[in-house]
Amino acid sequence: MVNAMTAERSPLRHWSAWLPVAIPVFLLLLLLRHLALYGLVSEADEGTEAHLFQLLMPIQLFAIAYFAFTWLPRARREAMAMLALHVAVTIALLGVVYWADHLPLAV
Repeated sequence: MVNAMTAERSPLRHWSAWLPVAIPVFLLLLLLRHLALYGLVSEADEGTEAHLFQLLMPIQLFAIAYFAFTWLPRARREAMAMLALHVAVTIALLGVVYWADHLPLAV
């Protein structure tokens, strides 16, 4: 059993460490679901997936900033590793969205 002092000092056990990872994973799964159901089609309206992306990305950036300001002074090494993971999943998500948006559509 981990005591409260150890859990308080570990950024990996805090919600702010995993929320910026969960948001891109959720959005990637949402994109894969959309591609599986509808494929790459040009739509007049952006759709629910695009609106969720637009709403969740600022929340993710806020959560990353909160994590950085909270944990970098306390546990620099662990926080830097987690921030690297945050950046990696964000870049992966943006790359997949860019790829899906710029693929030529089949006519």
